[in-house]
Amino acid sequence: MALAGPVRRMLDGPWDVPRARAARMDARMLVRRVGHRLGVAPRVLPDFLVIGAQKSGTSSLFRYLDQHPQVRGSVPKEVHFFSGGLAPAVDAYTRGEAWYRAHFPKVSEMGEGMCAFEATPLYLLHPHAAARIHALMPGVKLVAVLRNPTDRALSHYFHNVRTNPRRVFQETLGPAEAMAAEEARLAPVLAAGDYRSEIYRVATYKARGRYLEQLRRYTALFPRENLLLLRAEDLFIDPAGQMRLLADFLGLEHVRAGVDFRAANVGDNRETVDPGVREELDAYFAPHNRALAEAFGRDFGW
Repeated sequence: MALAGPVRRMLDGPWDVPRARAARMDARMLVRRVGHRLGVAPRVLPDFLVIGAQKSGTSSLFRYLDQHPQVRGSVPKEVHFFSGGLAPAVDAYTRGEAWYRAHFPKVSEMGEGMCAFEATPLYLLHPHAAARIHALMPGVKLVAVLRNPTDRALSHYFHNVRTNPRRVFQETLGPAEAMAAEEARLAPVLAAGDYRSEIYRVATYKARGRYLEQLRRYTALFPRENLLLLRAEDLFIDPAGQMRLLADFLGLEHVRAGVDFRAANVGDNRETVDPGVREELDAYFAPHNRALAEAFGRDFGW
C-alpha cells in the first residue's frame, strides 16, 4: 500500500525536528479532511480570530493562548482561509466552510466555556477578509495586536531577508531602498487585484502599518465590543497582564501559573539600521498614528 504524503515525508530523507513537526501537522490535517469527506466528527468554527498584525507578536500570543485550558488553537496557527491561502494555484477560500472547519477541534472535544481560535495576521491587511469573516461568522470576536509601525516594518524587512531561501520573491535591497520601492513593487499587483500574490504578502512594509484603514473594514461590519486592540509593546513586556485582558474579553478564567511566556518566532538576523531610515518611517507613519489614536480614543505611544 502506498504511504500517504505526510507519512512518507516522515520516513524519507534525513530526520530532523522541524521536518518531523511539519510532517505530523500534515498527517493531522489529512486525518481531519478525510473525516469530513466521510461525514463524521463535526468540527467547530472559531470563537475568535487573531487578525494581525504581522511581526507584532502573534506567534507568541498563539503560543500563550494554546496553553490555556479553555482554549483550542487551529492546526496550523495560520489557516489563511479568508485571505485565500498561500498556494498561488489554489484559492483556499473556494474550498468552503467544511475545509475551514477541518482545522479546528471536534464538537465533542469542546466542553462548556471552551473556545477555538486561529491567528492569521494577513487578515488585517487583506481587503476582502473582513467581509468574508462577517459572512460566515458575524458574531466572532477579533483580536488585533498592533506594534509601532516603524519597528514592525523593519522587523518585517529582516524577516524577509532571513526567509529569502523559502520564497520566489527575493528581498535583495537594503532597508531604505526596500521601503522606497514598496509602491512600485505593489502597483501591478494592486492593479490586478492579485491579493494572493507573494509580493503582496512580502513587500507590504508600510501598507501593513497603516492600521486605521485596515481596521475600518472591520469596524464597518462588527460592533466595537467585538474588537480588542492590544499593543505589541505591552505583550512583549507583560505577557501575563495582556493575557488577563484577553481572558476578560473572551470570558475565560485567568490562568495564574504554569504558562510558558517565552517569545516565539523571534528573528536572529537584525542589524543596525541607519537612523535616517527610522526617521523617514516615523515621519511617514505619524499622520496615520494620529488618526488611529483619534479614531479609538487611545494613545498608542508611537
